[in-house]
Amino acid sequence: MKIQMIEREARAFTLIELLLVVVIMGLLAAFVVPYFGGIHDKVKHDLTQTAIDGSLTTALDLYHTRMGRYPTTEEGLRALLEPPVDAEQAKQWLQCLKDAKGLKDQWDREYRYACPGEFNRDGFDLSSDGEDGLPGTDDDLTNWQKVP
Repeated sequence: MKIQMIEREARAFTLIELLLVVVIMGLLAAFVVPYFGGIHDKVKHDLTQTAIDGSLTTALDLYHTRMGRYPTTEEGLRALLEPPVDAEQAKQWLQCLKDAKGLKDQWDREYRYACPGEFNRDGFDLSSDGEDGLPGTDDDLTNWQKVP
């Protein structure tokens, strides 16, 4: 009885094959990463605009209903979280936001608030400086219509 040994060929990837895989992965990353990066920026933009048009405006309207006025520019959005010092006003006050996280946009910067507003004379101006963090640029998000 003779035992036959089968020799196995040892085969490894060649340098060319490895380089080809790296190039393909690089090309895929070059097309896919910017696409998903753009989606992330769009989501931040949409969430901030929704807060301006939705939750913050609703909280400010609730404050107006309870207090008979919007918070002043000096009181700012903090008035939605903290009761007034005046004892009489404190009786009517209602906490309108759950926590201070609602006072910051998706780029972790505080919203700009003014009452009476420059653009909304009978109400308030509410805005975010957007991704670039600079006021008065094209990426700003506001509760008023921007004129081109």
